[in-house]
Amino acid sequence: MREAAFVRQNKDKWLKFERLLSNKTSMPPNELSNLYIEVTDHLSYAKTFYPDSQTANYLNQLASQAHQNIYKTKKTSKNRVIAFFKTEFPYEFYNYQRELLIAFLVFALFAIVGAFSAANEGDFVRSFLGDGYVNMTLNNIKKGDPMAVYKQQGEFNMFLGITLNNIKVALMAFAYGILLGVGTLFIMLQNGVMLGSFQYFFYEQGLLWESARTIWIHGTIEISVIIIAGCSGLVLGNGLLFPGTYTRLEAFKRGVKNGLKILISTIPFFIIAGFLEGFVTRHTEMPDWLAILIICGSLALIIFYYIIYPRQLHKKQMTLNYETAYRI
Repeated sequence: MREAAFVRQNKDKWLKFERLLSNKTSMPPNELSNLYIEVTDHLSYAKTFYPDSQTANYLNQLASQAHQNIYKTKKTSKNRVIAFFKTEFPYEFYNYQRELLIAFLVFALFAIVGAFSAANEGDFVRSFLGDGYVNMTLNNIKKGDPMAVYKQQGEFNMFLGITLNNIKVALMAFAYGILLGVGTLFIMLQNGVMLGSFQYFFYEQGLLWESARTIWIHGTIEISVIIIAGCSGLVLGNGLLFPGTYTRLEAFKRGVKNGLKILISTIPFFIIAGFLEGFVTRHTEMPDWLAILIICGSLALIIFYYIIYPRQLHKKQMTLNYETAYRI
């Protein structure tokens, strides 16, 4: 690429970055770090193809200024964990709404496929859920307690087992992202089909409402964060597929780092889901209004934290940046 074309392509970004730095605007340290990495990548490119040019000199000065700003302003929080969940992660997660949507659509599509397959193939449910589970559930239905499976273990043992198993599934969804995201999509496919066939099984037994009001007490958060874990795997895969202005290695490192942040964010929600399944779901005698309240509250919590709150933080920061740039 010719130097003039390189400058035209990136000039606006450099000038914006320069304005933010010179005005010492407060901005999230991680956003500043990301911009710094991008500028240093451009600097490396300029030194390779345009050595001793004004462009290389300018980028070198900009990178030096950014480096000083980062290490002067990036303070360690007294409570790093709270800062991560309160501001750092949700602010960054705004950038991954597309991957979240893809993970959700793939999961939802194959949940429909699972229900359709269960409706048209007699042995499909058994092939996915296993003969043992299906026979046990049919036996519980005959006894008049179709959700008895949630009462077989002690509360704490069930809570611990379910939580660890869900975290394991989430880790797989993330790790399989290294297969260019295809592995993650397969995990979404597998879990979506399982959910669709599972729900159709109870519909076929005339127990759709009974199963839904019980299962989704914990399933609302559980299924949601499995989809979010799928999002983390897609972020990892995108780092390999679409490096953008970064080197492929640097883009991969960023994909791993950002995907891990998304994965870490799901752990408290998996603990909540495990608690609900171990201690609450077993109370099938609870009134419908209470079950609906828990389900709706869980859904509202997920939507707020992963969709609404990141947008609010992003809008707030963009407004601050705009006001700063306008004053300049």
